[in-house]
Amino acid sequence: MRKIQYKPIGIAGLFDHEQALEQLSNKGNALERLSEVLDFEIFRELLEDSILTKEKKNNEGAKPYDVVMLFKILILQRYFGLSDGQVE
Repeated sequence: MRKIQYKPIGIAGLFDHEQALEQLSNKGNALERLSEVLDFEIFRELLEDSILTKEKKNNEGAKPYDVVMLFKILILQRYFGLSDGQVE
């Protein structure tokens, strides 16, 4: 399996990410509950093979977003009926 560098998800302070996750967890995060029963990493190889079909010729251009993260976003969009703008 090839090693792919993914685009970083925002720049945050030292504890910003931890606090945001705690706030989501306190509200009843549906993705957190789903992650307890489903390991999303089992889909990584299938998603990478399906989505990242072309080999990059050089390092120009933007890095791709993590395919597992995009898959989770699609599940949340479908479950809650969210648009692309709403999940941003």
